[in-house]
This record gives sequence, structure tokens and C-alpha cells, in this order.
Amino acid sequence: MRVLFAVNPHKSIFQYLVPMAWALRTAGHEVRVASQPSFADTITRAGLTAVSVGRDHVRLLAGRTVADESAARGRAGIEAPYDAFDDPAKANWEYLSTGMAETVRARHHLSNFPIVKDLVEFARQWKPDLVVWDPLTYAGPIAAKACGAAHTRLLFGIDVFGGVRDVYLRLKEQQPEGERVDPLADWLGGYARKYGGEFTEDMASGHFTVDQFPRSLQAVAPGVSYERMQYVGYGGPAVVPGWLWKEPERPRVALTMGLSATDVFSGYTIDTQEVLDSLADLDIELVATIADSEKAKLRRIPDNARLVPFVPMHVLAERCSAVIHHAGAATLATFARHPVPHLSLHYHFDQPFLAKKLTAHGAGLDLHTSEVTGPLLRDRLQRLLTEPSFAARAADLRDEMLALPTPNQLVPRLEELTDFHRTAG
Repeated sequence: MRVLFAVNPHKSIFQYLVPMAWALRTAGHEVRVASQPSFADTITRAGLTAVSVGRDHVRLLAGRTVADESAARGRAGIEAPYDAFDDPAKANWEYLSTGMAETVRARHHLSNFPIVKDLVEFARQWKPDLVVWDPLTYAGPIAAKACGAAHTRLLFGIDVFGGVRDVYLRLKEQQPEGERVDPLADWLGGYARKYGGEFTEDMASGHFTVDQFPRSLQAVAPGVSYERMQYVGYGGPAVVPGWLWKEPERPRVALTMGLSATDVFSGYTIDTQEVLDSLADLDIELVATIADSEKAKLRRIPDNARLVPFVPMHVLAERCSAVIHHAGAATLATFARHPVPHLSLHYHFDQPFLAKKLTAHGAGLDLHTSEVTGPLLRDRLQRLLTEPSFAARAADLRDEMLALPTPNQLVPRLEELTDFHRTAG
């Protein structure tokens, strides 16, 4: 097969796609990854072949800090109107119809318009059998529709987009016939007609959707066809430092609040100094990934803490007794491949939902960052280290994750579904 990946220039999202791309490549399929020109280096550093399409959109450039007031507000929780996913009070027609019109105009159109024309042209020339796209890159299904390819969404966390789309469609059917507005369908349908087709619902959620997380951590949309795949982490080029070769002499605890907090946004949502101070007298080895810009703000570093700007998380996770993290999907899933209890300090996008799912499973505890104090965090961590039930439930979660098909094992199913949808289409 020929497989075309379409992704906007968000490094953290792209990294979720890499293991599947390589699984297809090593199975003998041709793989191309299309994105804005500025993102080509990130793609090629992953050993994949890049296709530069369209033009760069300044606001989306990887590595550019987004620190303005509107971005800071949008960082908390899930952005409107998708916040209706976990807020039943907002799951009504007035809120969703108005909010969807605005997010299509100001978000989806703005981020996809720069690449649609070139992506369609490349797809028509190269003729992929399958197009893989992340839930924010709607240029993917537009191109698939234009060239007759099968296409699939590849999730990078909780399916808030599919979940809210399902609620929207149910509410839409309850409206008088003349008031059943659908901004997303209208926008995607406009492109479909431009390239010789018509809107079909698969343009909103894929012919099928690949979900990289086990059922205990996910919420599914009833109208979406899911294929499950084991999460295998890719964090970019990395070198294993010598100190990670050996078994730790004391219980090792990892602390990470994610790269996006400083790569994209204006900093961490916790008081790092207070966290370090609260754990300073514990008999642990605290390995904290702290960006250099944030480390410079610290007044003191405890003797039991090792601060590094980056470390390969899949290597660090192997010998940890506990982890403190932001409940980012990639970090959470990387540690969940091991019997490591989690303390989730959540704030952004689907982090609160994921953190609470993890706590409900019994594999950890969670705190919203607005609730974090030194004594409270210390107490929660000591519970994770001393109460055996957390490690036992973390081992259960590990077994659930490892029972899912690996990306390589999923490839025959992708081949089967691609053939079916190309034939049906």
C-alpha cells in the first residue's frame, strides 16, 4: 500500500503517529508524512519521508511559545465547545451549535487551510491507498475524499472530538428541520464538493479510528468504529545517560510536567520549588525533567533530586517506583507500560479526564494543579510508595495495555480495512 500521514506542525501530536508509520514501513508499505514546510526537519529526524505542503502558519509553528492571554485561558481544561465532553451542563444545542460555528471558523479552518490545496494535489498525484490523520488535521479526510483513499483518525488521547460530535448529531436530530445547522459538515462538505464529492460523516471521524489506549482509560463515541492498538512511545531522538544503566540505590521517583508546558506554553502549572522542597527529606531518588528556563528560577535543589532537561521516558520508567506527572496522554501511557503507580497533577485539555480514569482504576491518585500544596503532594506520594494496592493495580493496567495489538500486529487489520473501504467507496 501507499500510506499518507497528514499532520499539523505540533511535535507532541506527531510523535503519537511515528510508531504506526514505522510499523507500516517495516511491513513493506510506502509511507509519506505531509505537513507544513517548517515541520519537515521534525519528520525526517524520525527517519520518515516528509512532504512539504502549503505554507507555514505562524501561530502553529512548533517551538513557538504561546503566552498570550487567550491561549492561557484555552490551556485550562478542554477548549470550547469540546468542553461539553466532560461538562453535561454545556451539552445543549445552543452552546454547541454556536460554539461549533466559532471553532470551525477560528480553529479548524485556520489551521487546515494553509495545507489543503497542496495536500489534495499531492494525494491525487501519489494516489495513496490509506490516509492517516490526527483529530485536528481535517485536511487529511479532505484529501482522502478527493483521491478516493480510505482514511483513519489516529487518536492522541481521549476522543473528545468524536464524543462531542456524537452529542452534536443527536441534538441536531431533535431540532426543527429548518434549524439543523452543522458547521463542521458544511465546512468539510464545501471542500468535498470543490474536489468532486459530497460530505459524508466519515470526514468528521474517519472510516475508522485507531485508539492507542485501553478501555479502562478511554471514553468511546457510540457512532465511531474503533480499532485498538498498543501505545508504544516515541519521544524523538534520545541518548541514554550512564546513570540510567544501573539499578537505583533508593526508590526512584520520576517528576515530569511535559515538554509542551515550556515548548508551547509559558511554563509549568505547579510551583516547582515547593514540590522539590516538600520531597527533599524523603529517602528517594527524585529524577525531575525541568526545562533549563524553569531550572534557572529555582532557589535551591535538594540533595535527593537529579534535575535534567530531558531523558527518554520509556527508559526512565523501567526502574521507577512511582511517577508524578501532568497526566499528558503520552507520559501517562509510557509509564503505564510498567507497574508504576501514578500521581497525576492535571490541568490541560484531557488531562483531568485521564487522571480521574487512572485514579478510578486504582493505579494512582490525582490532584488538580490548583489544589497542589507541598504537604498534600508529599502525603499522596508516600501513599503510592507504601500502599501495595497501587502497584498491584498499576500492574493490572500494564497487563491490559500489553494485551493490545502492537503497531506491527495491527498492520494486517489496516490492510484489510483499507481494502474494504476503498472497495466500498
